[in-house]
Amino acid sequence: MNDVPAAAIVGMSGRFPGARDVGEFWRNLLDGVCSIIDFTEEELLAAGVDAAELRGPGYVASKGFLAEADRFEHELFGFNSTEAAALDPQHRQLLETAWSALEDAGYDPRRTGLRTGVYVGGGPSEHAVAAQVDGRLRARLGPMRVRVFTDREFLAGWLSYRLGLTGPSLTVQTGCSTSLATVHVAVQALLSGECDLALAGGVSIDSPYPRGYLYEPGGISSPDGRCRPFDEKAAGTVGGDGVGLVVLRRLEDAVADGDPIHAVIRGTAAGNDGAGRVGFTAPGVDGQVSTIVEAWAAAGLDPASAQFLEAHGTGTDLGDRIEVAAATEAFRGARRCAIGSVKSNVGHLNAAAGVAGLIKAVLMLRHRTMVPTVNVTRPHPELRLDATPFRLLTGVEEWERPAWGPRLAGVSSLGIGGTNVHVVLEEPPSPPIATGGAREAVLPLSARTGAQLATAARRLAAALRAPGAPPLADVAHTLAHGRAALEARACVTATTREDAATALEALATDLATGGTAGSAWAAGEEVAWPGTGGHRAHLPTYPFAGDPHEALTLTARPEPPPPTPQPSEAAVTALFLSTLALTTDQDLDRTYFAAGGDSLTAVFLVSELRDRFALDVPIDLFLTELPLRELIARAVQGEDDDLLTGLLDELEP
Repeated sequence: MNDVPAAAIVGMSGRFPGARDVGEFWRNLLDGVCSIIDFTEEELLAAGVDAAELRGPGYVASKGFLAEADRFEHELFGFNSTEAAALDPQHRQLLETAWSALEDAGYDPRRTGLRTGVYVGGGPSEHAVAAQVDGRLRARLGPMRVRVFTDREFLAGWLSYRLGLTGPSLTVQTGCSTSLATVHVAVQALLSGECDLALAGGVSIDSPYPRGYLYEPGGISSPDGRCRPFDEKAAGTVGGDGVGLVVLRRLEDAVADGDPIHAVIRGTAAGNDGAGRVGFTAPGVDGQVSTIVEAWAAAGLDPASAQFLEAHGTGTDLGDRIEVAAATEAFRGARRCAIGSVKSNVGHLNAAAGVAGLIKAVLMLRHRTMVPTVNVTRPHPELRLDATPFRLLTGVEEWERPAWGPRLAGVSSLGIGGTNVHVVLEEPPSPPIATGGAREAVLPLSARTGAQLATAARRLAAALRAPGAPPLADVAHTLAHGRAALEARACVTATTREDAATALEALATDLATGGTAGSAWAAGEEVAWPGTGGHRAHLPTYPFAGDPHEALTLTARPEPPPPTPQPSEAAVTALFLSTLALTTDQDLDRTYFAAGGDSLTAVFLVSELRDRFALDVPIDLFLTELPLRELIARAVQGEDDDLLTGLLDELEP
C-alpha cells in the first residue's frame, strides 16, 4: 500500500474540438475521431479572414475548432449583456466549465463548503488584443474595466469572485505546459494545507471564429492540417481551442468522505530545461528526464511500472525525437509502455493542451481502456521505438491490470520557454459498497429556466438507467447538497432508480406543457432536506443555454450609430435597468449603490450616457443618496450649480 500523500481527481469538465463535454470527448477518443476541421473559403471569408492571405501560398485552412465558443449564460454569473459581450470568450468558457466541474464532483458551485483554491491559465486571444485598441469600447467602459474583462491575468480572479471561492487564486502561465503546471501547483497547495479543494486547468481560445494558419517550412506547423505524433509522416502540429478543469481533494479526505474518484494523482513535478537546449523555443532532454524522474520519486513509484505515457507529442521532427530520447532515459526498464498524444485528435490546445492530455489519461484509467493516437500508421524510423520501452498505440485495447500492481500512467507537458511538467496517475480505488435497502428518496432539481429544468430531468433519467448508475441515496444526497438552488424548481420522489427515471421523464413532459410540481421547494422556499446516508456522486451537470455574445476581432467594424440628440427619460431608465440587471420599477426607489452599482459600472454609465444620448453627466451624481428614478431625471434634465456645490460639500471631511 502506497502511503505517500496523494491527491484525488473528484470532478472534471471540459469542452474540446468536436466535444461539448467530457462524455462526448471520450466517445470521440474511443472511436478514433480526428476533430480537426478543414474550413471552406466561404466560411473563412465570412469570418473576416483576409482574402489575399487565405488564397496565398502556404495558408492551411484547418484548426481544432471549438464550436459555439462565444456563447455564455451570463445571467447565471451575474453579468449583464453589455458586460458579457465585453468579457473575453476564454473567461466565459472557463466560468461555465468551472461550474460543471464542481457539480461533477458533487459540490454546489456557489457554496462548496471548503476552502477552495483556483489555479488556472489561458492563452492569448484576438478578442483581448482587439479590446485594447478599440477606442470606442475603452471610452464606453473605461480602460480598467476593459482590462479586467479581457486580460487572462484575471481568469482565476473571476472564478473566485463569481463562485465565492476563498482559497488561493492564481493565474499560472508557462506557455504550452500552462494547464498541467496549474495541476502541479494545485496538488502542492492541497498537500501543504493551503486549501482543501482545488480547481485546476486552463483555457485557450485565440478566436471563436474560423481561422487557419500560415505554414512556414522549418516551423512547428503541419503543412496539411493534421498532427501525427511519432509517425513516419509527422511534419508538425495544428492549433486548436479548448478548455478543461479538474477538481482535486487530498486522497485521504476523498476516501474518508466516500467521494467518487476519477483517478489518483500520485506525484507531480515541474522544472525547466534552463540553457540546456539549442534555442529558447526548443525542448531539452536533460530537463525532461529530471522532471519525469522527480514526479515518480514524489509518487514513491518506479517509472518502469508505467503502462501508458500521454506525451506532449507535437508531431514535429525535433520535438518528437527529443521527447522520446528523454522518456527512454526516464522510463528505462518499463515493459513496452504504450505511448500516445491527444494532439492527433484535437490539435495543440496551447494553454489547455496539458489538461486535455490529463483528462484523456484519466478517462482511459477509469474505463480501463487504451485509445489510439489517430492519423498514424507506422512509427517514425528515426525514433527507433523498438530500442525503447515504448510502443505507439494505434488501436483500442483493453487495459488489463498488471500482476505487479495498479494501472499507472504518466502525463507530460512541455512549454515554450522550457517549463516541463509531469503527472503520475493511478487508477481510482474501488468505490465503497452500497448498503441499505430501498427507501423513498427526494430528488430536487433546479435550473434558471423551465426549459433547462426539463432538459436536466431528461438527462438525469437517462443517467439513472445507464450501467453503473450510482445508488439512489447518493443521487438524492448530491442533488440536495451539490447543486445551486436556482429559480425554476421541481422535485420527484422514488424508491428505485427505475421509478425515479420514470418520474423524471414524466416531469420533463409536464414542464414542456407548462406544468409544475407543487412543493415548498418548487415555490422557491429554502428546504432542509432529510438525510439519505448517501455520498457525492457523478451526475449530469447543469444544461447551459447561453446566447451568442460574439467576440471582438481585428477586422474592420461598423461605425456606431449617432447619439440621440434628445433622449427620453424612458430610454435612459431602460439603460440603467439593463446595466444593473434590475427587473421592476420598484428597484428605482433604491439608491445607485443599494441597487448593486459600483464605481466601474458608474464609469460605464457615464460613457454610455455621453455616447448614446449626448448627456454630459458628472460621475459625482452617482455618489448621492438620491433614489435612482430621481438620479435618472436629473441626468436627463441636466445638473445645476447648487447640486454640484452640495455634492462637493458632502465629500469634504
